Amino acid sequence: MRLGIVGKKVGMTQIFNPTGGTWSVTVIDTSGCQITQVKTKDHDKYVALQVGIGARKPQNLSKARAGHLKKAGVTSKLRLLEIRLADTDDVTQFKTGQTLSSGMFAAGDRVDVEGVSKGKGFQGVMRRFNFKGKHATHGTSKYFRHGGSNGSNTFPGRVLKNKGMPGRMGGADITTHNVQIAEVRSEDNLILLRGSVPGANGDLVTLRTTQRTRNVPKDRAWVSA
Repeated sequence: MRLGIVGKKVGMTQIFNPTGGTWSVTVIDTSGCQITQVKTKDHDKYVALQVGIGARKPQNLSKARAGHLKKAGVTSKLRLLEIRLADTDDVTQFKTGQTLSSGMFAAGDRVDVEGVSKGKGFQGVMRRFNFKGKHATHGTSKYFRHGGSNGSNTFPGRVLKNKGMPGRMGGADITTHNVQIAEVRSEDNLILLRGSVPGANGDLVTLRTTQRTRNVPKDRAWVSA
């Protein structure tokens, strides 16, 4: 089963590693992550855990959301998210109202981190796609940061799909694979990740046991204490 939990990205700090050096880590706070619904293959056609995290004033909930959380025996939650599981996974061990703990992971585990990347607004092709740009010499005028020709000739006579052009950058669903767990502090419900974590501080991220494996360079491999 791909274990998973939802947490809030707090920020970054440094910790000492087993060899005496330091690691830069991202702190994930998983406090208050409770199961609000258990979805099964027979009833919902797929297997998943719906979890709630964060606090919200009860008067700000819709009647449907308030009734759903009351049925699950959970207090008002800011966000509801799903952790999709395989159809063959046994979810009978999970109950509504159950609190998920960071203790399901251990130092050295590798996880996939899902989140929404930082929004950067409307950007040009040089920042969005790393275009080189036009030479700033020999009479070049007003084309320093342009993307060049966009269309084509008579055939096919249109702009081809996936052409790099200016547009909205960031604010997309991103999954970073094989992020290493440097430390788990179960008493504080904190998970310290060594690697890239999408989103801004305060955003919600989902951690799931990774299904992708790769060869880790020796200088970045986990060193047991």
